[in-house]
Parts: sequence; C-alpha cells; structure tokens
Amino acid sequence: MAATVKLLAFTLFSLVWLIWSAALAAADFSIAELDSKQLVIVITDNENAITGRLSTFTKGKQKQWHRHDIGTQVVVGRTGTAWGKGLHPAQQGPQKLEGDGKAPAGIFRLGDAFGYFKQLNTALNYSMMTADDYCIDINKSPLYNQIVSKQQVGQGAVEGSSEPMRRDIHKKDNLYKKGIIVHHNPNNISGQGSCIFMHLWRSAQKPTAGCTAMTEEAMDALLQWLDASKKPLLITLTTADYMRLKDTWQLPQL
Repeated sequence: MAATVKLLAFTLFSLVWLIWSAALAAADFSIAELDSKQLVIVITDNENAITGRLSTFTKGKQKQWHRHDIGTQVVVGRTGTAWGKGLHPAQQGPQKLEGDGKAPAGIFRLGDAFGYFKQLNTALNYSMMTADDYCIDINKSPLYNQIVSKQQVGQGAVEGSSEPMRRDIHKKDNLYKKGIIVHHNPNNISGQGSCIFMHLWRSAQKPTAGCTAMTEEAMDALLQWLDASKKPLLITLTTADYMRLKDTWQLPQL
C-alpha cells in the first residue's frame, strides 16, 4: 500500500513538473529569438475552419513589425488545423498527424521555393521539379518528409502514397506549379506529418490535404517579396490562439 502511494505521488509530481516546465518554456519563448525579418501570418476562425486570412509583416530598423502590402484569402487543411512541430513550444490540444487532413498550426521556417519552371522571380532558393521528384509521406520510410528523386532512391522508395512534385504530369493539375516548402516536422519524425507546402489552390471553396493554398497572383506576390536572407517564418494560428499568445510570443498587431 505504501509503495503504491509513493508511486502515485511520484507520478503526480512528475506530471506537475512536466506541465510547469512546459509553461515556463512557453513563457520564455518569443519570435524575437528567431531573428526573422519577414513574417507570413495565417489566421483561421477556429481549429475546424478550412479558410483563413494571410497577412505579411516586415521588421523595420527599430525592430518593430510593420504590415506589408500582401494580404489574401487562403485555404488550409480539409479538417482544419492542429498543432504541428516547428519552432514554437509544445502546446496542448490536437496535434498534427500523418493523413489527418489538418494544416499544422504554430511557427515554422519557410524554406526553398519550387515549381515547374527553370526559374522563378524570388529571392528564396529555388528548385525546378521533374517527373522523378517525390515527397515521401510513407510512415516508417527512412525518407519520410523528404523530397527525393526516383532516379537516386529507386522506384520502390516512392511507391505507395508518395506525393509527386510534378502534379501536372502525374495528377493533371497545377497545384505545385509554384510553391514554398514549409519546414514542419524538421526532424522527419514518422507519423507526425509530412510534405507541408504553400501552393496554388483549386478554388476558394476547396481545402487542401494539410497545406496552405492561394491564388497564383497571391503566390507570385509572396515569392517576389520573400528573401531567404531575412529568415522568413510562417505563423498559423486560430484567432483565439493568436490573442492568447500575442504578447508572450511578441507577435505583431493584426
């Protein structure tokens, strides 16, 4: 009996310690430490919403955030959003999982641009995709959450649900005609969500499998503005979470 009580007490203490440590880490975190000069912010009404509003901000000489002139409607995951793995402290609530149809919420680095053309008008690093390029979303794959060439890894490595990066060739659509890699799940943990991009949408009423999508006009403006040297971030939050975290994370006024 005494041993059971001690075990329960230890378990309770451990739980309290974990909660307190997480709260302390969250309180210590702000985007200032990420050294970014460009923010792309997507706000949705709630975690079930499939649409949102994208706004852009740039950091001035006084280290204050100023609204940039790119703003547009976007669509997100077909089942809304859930907390992803990025640069933010872990949060309580639904967590992004492979195949759940949710766009990841949180703070993420924006990586390279990609598309169907030899070059794009952008200061991001750019890669032209080919018919052999795939993003691996197969759980347990050693290549999970990575864009690979079939010529290098072999046909077997891309069989299954792997995402072809030349959708015009394999899927007969132009969703990936122009896009940006979102560094969600940067440690490529199997099952925690893969192949997250910003890309072109089908329409304002058709959500994605977990990405953030927009018109080609909006994507062109975003690509022309983004600069890899300014360490751009994507911040995706619900309205309630943005208001809750705004002061602590030192987010700009919307």
